[in-house]
Amino acid sequence: MPMRNLAIIAHVDHGKTTLVDQLLKQAGTFRENQQVAERAMDRNDLERERGITILAKCTAVEWKGVKLNIVDTPGHADFGGEVERILSMVDGCVLLVDAAEGVLPQTKFVLGKALARGIRPIVLVNKVDRQDARPHEVHDEIFDLFANLGANDEQLDFPMLFASGRQGWADETMDGPRRNLDAMFDLIIRHVPEPKVALDAPFAMNASILEYDNFLGRILTGRIEQGTARVNMPVKVLRADGTQVETGRLTKLLTFRGLERIPVDEAVAGDIIAIAGLSDSTIPDTICAPEQATPLPAVPVDPPTLAMTFRVNDGPLGGREGKKVTSRQIRDRLERETEGNVAIKVTVSTETDAFEVAGRGELQLGVLIETMRREGFELTIGRPRVLMRENPETGAKEEPFEEVLVDVDDAYTGVVVEKLSIRKAQMQDMRPSGGGKTRLTFLMPSRGLIGYHSEFLTDTRGTGIMNRLFHGYLPWAGVMEGRRNGSLISNVDGETTQYALFALQERGTLFVDPGAKVYVGLIIGENSRGDDLEVNPVKEKKLTNIRAAGKDDALLLIPPRKLTLEQAIAYIEDDELVEVTPSVVRLRKRHLDPNERKRASRRAEGLPVKGEAA
Repeated sequence: MPMRNLAIIAHVDHGKTTLVDQLLKQAGTFRENQQVAERAMDRNDLERERGITILAKCTAVEWKGVKLNIVDTPGHADFGGEVERILSMVDGCVLLVDAAEGVLPQTKFVLGKALARGIRPIVLVNKVDRQDARPHEVHDEIFDLFANLGANDEQLDFPMLFASGRQGWADETMDGPRRNLDAMFDLIIRHVPEPKVALDAPFAMNASILEYDNFLGRILTGRIEQGTARVNMPVKVLRADGTQVETGRLTKLLTFRGLERIPVDEAVAGDIIAIAGLSDSTIPDTICAPEQATPLPAVPVDPPTLAMTFRVNDGPLGGREGKKVTSRQIRDRLERETEGNVAIKVTVSTETDAFEVAGRGELQLGVLIETMRREGFELTIGRPRVLMRENPETGAKEEPFEEVLVDVDDAYTGVVVEKLSIRKAQMQDMRPSGGGKTRLTFLMPSRGLIGYHSEFLTDTRGTGIMNRLFHGYLPWAGVMEGRRNGSLISNVDGETTQYALFALQERGTLFVDPGAKVYVGLIIGENSRGDDLEVNPVKEKKLTNIRAAGKDDALLLIPPRKLTLEQAIAYIEDDELVEVTPSVVRLRKRHLDPNERKRASRRAEGLPVKGEAA
């Protein structure tokens, strides 16, 4: 059967997964009366809760006798490693652009990667049914983006459709019939080339996606570049440098049909398949026939820019809420993550029982921590920090910068510009975007964005939209102001009382409820001043045998500020940690003992410490 391999790429929330839902329905994947969850491709719990795609996933439909292998990709820049791998599996792509929001940073990123691989994209201006849609202006923006990214003449001559993924239609003109996606299916078959492969050569494929299955074990997905794969055929695995990792047999061969993986006896070059039976192969190894001598070329992935320290939970409450608490269990889990997620790097830290985990951004590492928390892990997380480097020519210190695009109501433009200027942002562009909104473009250090997103939403009353994209390494921008408020730190062990918290709430903002377990060194709130303050949150009211004439005044507590995992990670300073367990997220000082904290503070400032050699 003839086939086409294509990816759906776009900026986050421009409608990729919703469009794939409609493609599956209209290609006859589901029965007429079948109940299917919205965004059926997002099967992960975190994907459904957050409404985003985290992992790339394959599906396949049949249209007019042609098999279409479709890959749904993530939109967030933090998961760009997934997009880069997927583009090596396909011969074409559909670029979705929101008809109202237009070209955004991640649109630029995914399109740049596709053009660099020589792919000729199909452009789909999606959500044209929005009231604020401006499809023709967006078309001009897309053409300018193609030109700015160095597209060749063939790529510049891109076909375009106007569509509404939610309503399930796509047409070549705005005044088309708006009935179905037939025009898109037909355009894919006409425009996306058939895979160029060598059918007579020995079997070889690159692993692009790694998954775990309770019954089949490790499952590797990729496109067969040459030859034919058969069940139980012997294979070997080669690394990019040509070293042989293992030999084995293809115990299971799976091809895609709708949302399912179907066992087959053989698959030919050009098809996207999943295989089982190998224990050590990982991304982007070459799986090939024994007679194949050289590995297939692998796609280099952009390096990580942000790192965090994952430590064992050594607090007084450690081990009470989680099942997996040892450094060996944490190390094994992180090593397993690096096999399937090529954008993450793990190294052993200089600290005891700790690991340095580097990735693309806060969201990517936050998703990893949340996943581990749900799996029963307990750990403590250090403050995120950017990965610096030295310029190879000048020796100057350089740091990662990001291009930040902000859409805000005109009334909030001033506060956003002011806050980002404090964080060393350089404004590149400012223009009205219609509807009383302004679009601002900045170039700023990645470290300036750590912890800013929640502040940005507060400043813009939840109406602002901020998008970011890795720009490159530039000279260090200088010292940046940190958090202005200190912490309220517990100086006793026990459970918090309403009486104690009522007395403390005038000192700052509390993070805990009455009855919460606390220990010495735990952060229970934010001080209203700039220094840390040690407090007693477990103090109880002294009782006497004298009966009061009237009732005591009701102790009304202000509801505490509950930090999410991402907010907690962004909130902490260098001398603080986030304690993550399956049931709770706590903040604590790195050194729980107050005397040790003072000594560590003096060491950090370069001051002499009593009892230590100068």
